[in-house]
Amino acid sequence: MSAAATGNGAARTLGELVGLLEDTYPLDWAESWDRVGLVLGERSAGVDRVLLAVDPTLEVAREAVETGSDLLITHHPLLLRGASFLPADEGKGAVVTTLLRAGTGLWCGHTNVDRSTLGTVGAWARALDLQDSRPLVPPAAEAEGAHGSRLFGLGVVGTLAAPTTVGELARRVSSIVPATARGVAHTGPAERSVRTVAVCPGAGDSFVEAAARTGADAYITSDLRHHPALEHVEAAADATGVPALLDVSHAASESLWLPLAKDLLARTVPGLEVLVSTRSSDPWTGTAV
Repeated sequence: MSAAATGNGAARTLGELVGLLEDTYPLDWAESWDRVGLVLGERSAGVDRVLLAVDPTLEVAREAVETGSDLLITHHPLLLRGASFLPADEGKGAVVTTLLRAGTGLWCGHTNVDRSTLGTVGAWARALDLQDSRPLVPPAAEAEGAHGSRLFGLGVVGTLAAPTTVGELARRVSSIVPATARGVAHTGPAERSVRTVAVCPGAGDSFVEAAARTGADAYITSDLRHHPALEHVEAAADATGVPALLDVSHAASESLWLPLAKDLLARTVPGLEVLVSTRSSDPWTGTAV
C-alpha cells in the first residue's frame, strides 16, 4: 500500500525516486551500449518500500514481491541484450510477469553507477580506505551529480593506509564482500608485499594493462579469463614487475554499492523503507577438489 493511501503524509512517487536516482547517477554517464533507467512501473505510483539488489533475477523479483517492495533497484540491467519475446515460462519473461502482476517497478543502473563516487568505484575506495585515490580509466570530462555524486571514472587506484601482503589482502577482500563458493583467488606468492592497489569492480580483464601501467602492486577485479591473466603474469621475468591479480565474484564485487545506495535513499527520502536483498545472484553454488 502506498504512503498516500495510508495517510501518513510521506507520499513519494516512483517518478520522484527515479528522478533522485538519475540526478545522482545521470544516465549519460553510462556507456553507449548500456541499458540503464526505468524498465517497469508507473511513474505516478506511490512507493513506500524499496529493495536493492545486484541482479534482477527471478528469485530477486520474487523477493521484491514477498517483501512488499514497490520498487526494485538493481545494478545490472534486465534486458542488456534486448528481447523480442518475454513469455512467463522463460527467465526474463518470468521476472517481468512477476513484477508487473505485483505492481512493482524496476530501475536498473549499471556503468553510470560504476563511474560515480557514490557507486561501485566509490564503495571500493571506502572499503579499502584508499589514500590519494585516482581513476584507473579517467572520464573524458568532469561532471557533478546530485547528493555529492561526482563522475570519477572506471576503476580506482590508491594507496593502502598500511602495507600488507597479497595473501592478507585476499583475506581482507574476502571479509568485505559476500561469501561465494569460489572465494577470492590470487596470482603469485601470498607473501608478496602490497601498498598500492588498483580495483575495477565487475569484469575488468580488459583493464589489466591499464592497471599494470599505474605501477600498482595488486589489481582486484572479476571474471579474469585464463589467457589474459596468464599473459599478464608472464609479461615480466620478475613476477613483481606486474601487479598481482585478485579475482573476486562479479556479483560480490558490485554488491558493495548496495549500502551506499541504501544510505542515499535513507537520507534523502525520509520515511522510505529501504531493504537490501538477501539473495545471492552468483551463479556458482559449489566447488569440488
